[in-house]
Amino acid sequence: MRAVFVDASKPLADLVESQAQAGDIAVKIHRDEDVTPEQLPGVLDGAEIAVIDHTYLPTDIARKCTGLKHVVFLGTGARSYMNPEELAGLGIEVHLIRGYGDTAVAECAIALMWAGARGLARMDREMRAGNWLRDDGMELTGKTLGLIGFGGIAAQAARIALGSGMKVIAWNRTPKEYPGVEFVGIDELLARSHVVSLHLLLNDGTRGFLSRERIAQMKPGAILVNTARGAVVDEAAMIDALNSGHLRHAGLDVFDIEPLPVGHVLTTLPNVTLSAHSAFRTPEASDNLIAAAWAHCRRIAG
Repeated sequence: MRAVFVDASKPLADLVESQAQAGDIAVKIHRDEDVTPEQLPGVLDGAEIAVIDHTYLPTDIARKCTGLKHVVFLGTGARSYMNPEELAGLGIEVHLIRGYGDTAVAECAIALMWAGARGLARMDREMRAGNWLRDDGMELTGKTLGLIGFGGIAAQAARIALGSGMKVIAWNRTPKEYPGVEFVGIDELLARSHVVSLHLLLNDGTRGFLSRERIAQMKPGAILVNTARGAVVDEAAMIDALNSGHLRHAGLDVFDIEPLPVGHVLTTLPNVTLSAHSAFRTPEASDNLIAAAWAHCRRIAG
């Protein structure tokens, strides 16, 4: 049995090599982050396991990947790059990796929250342009953070926010408990929260979850943070709310289209802080990620 790491960055490639153990299956590392779907049959060259970080795998291309039986996707958002159900129909199982970057993503969400509350990115931009911009910020101590979805990342965000003196409420599809967190209905969360942070997996049930109607339910002047997936928010409605001032600020690490196109309207709004889908990118999270990928490969081969 063979595996191919389809789209390895140098840091991830180095980790794959450093974590290899005696007796492991052969993993060919394709050291090129820019792989088109059409190149995949040749890159995989009959391998049974594809390790994929960010390359699209359309179902019609998967049909041409002779021998492919498993996809180890480096993260939880495989649905943004492939259709797991259609692949299953071809006999290809998709394996996800959860929890590897919970702390990293939570810290990014909190950083975006604080940046939005104090307008740090806008002041930085203006000062570099020679303008001495001084706006009143929002004090977050005593304010309410609302977490939509409550898995490992949200739990870490709650821990940090509680430690900084915020109140934390949360909504989850299934009952949860966490010390210091009050679980409420979605309507109540939107109405009470000074900051709303999204922590939902993208699927058919969550696509467009934060709709125009739900954005309208948010507290006027609230901050929106999204480190989940761009498609869980109605982007047009969010932009309208930012332009009108109903939303004070948005801190965004994820977008409907990635990379975000040059000149996209979100890059023109002063009350938006942008990061390039990098919330999970820390050395610690990467180490966890590759360790979990190796664990999948060893289990499959065993």
